[in-house]
Amino acid sequence: MKIGIVNDMPLAVEALRRALDARADFEVLWVATDGQQAVDFCVAQRPDIVLMDLVMPNVDGIEATRRIMARAPCAILIVTVDVGGNAWRVYEAMGAGALDAVDTPSLSGADAHRSVATLIAKIDSIAALVKERHAQSAGIAMTKERARQGDMPLVAIGASAGGPAALATLLGGLPRDFNAAIVIVQHVDAAFAAGMAQWLNQQSTLPVRIACEGDRPQPGVALLAATNDHLHLKLPNVFGYTRVPEETPYRPSVDVFFNSVVARWPARAIGVLLTGMGRDGAIGLKAMRTKGYHTIAQNEATSAVYGMPKAAAALDAAAAILPLPRIAAALVAAVDER
Repeated sequence: MKIGIVNDMPLAVEALRRALDARADFEVLWVATDGQQAVDFCVAQRPDIVLMDLVMPNVDGIEATRRIMARAPCAILIVTVDVGGNAWRVYEAMGAGALDAVDTPSLSGADAHRSVATLIAKIDSIAALVKERHAQSAGIAMTKERARQGDMPLVAIGASAGGPAALATLLGGLPRDFNAAIVIVQHVDAAFAAGMAQWLNQQSTLPVRIACEGDRPQPGVALLAATNDHLHLKLPNVFGYTRVPEETPYRPSVDVFFNSVVARWPARAIGVLLTGMGRDGAIGLKAMRTKGYHTIAQNEATSAVYGMPKAAAALDAAAAILPLPRIAAALVAAVDER
């Protein structure tokens, strides 16, 4: 795997080099000391993954991520000192297209081995996502049946790279009296889920909180999947978490949740697939459409990463392919439809 390092601190670069040296299949392709240089290097020699610092002179990691995704899209992992202390910057970078975040590994001390192992695990997880993105789509056969009408519709939303900003736009466009339950499955490490829910809550007219084991859907409330296990409907009106399937690189998985909606939700539902790398959610959205639920995918022009919505379009999983600013209004119309 060819890796680009973006960091202006020599000690941090040395720590990353030492961590990557542990794996023979990792090759440091180049080191950039500021964001603009990273953009130029990605255009000239695109790596498989970029390890991006957040705080740098001139062009910071957030803007560099945005420019890279526009000019030479590739997988970006935020690697910075004190991810927790930079949570808001992390969310901004993920909104621009970064996939995940991890603390810069230590050169020495009690935490050195653990921090290196965490970094390697994050890189391997992203490598699996990149590989999955190129995998051939799996077929799916579902029996057609009309969804039964119910008092409260469920809006199921899946997102990955670029998702936080897209979710903020979508939720901010929904009215306070939106009469549907909302569940969001965003590819995000459990360590950041609570902070992301708080951040989205500030962007939204509706309350946003993390989904807990045993929660029930509520009209006008958005629940965010909040662990590295998969959120699903374990009963028709009760949410839970499951480790199965363990082999999927997507955690939490959009497909797992969408398929549980198809299997157990007793009323109307609407599936929405937003920006993201890979294919997660496409098969689940297809299953939702096959059952008779309304389905929406974000269009290419407004997607930070046109992977998941593109996979859905290829499967004819979306009844409507819309620019992000129009999805909220489409949801209101679908919920109000009788």
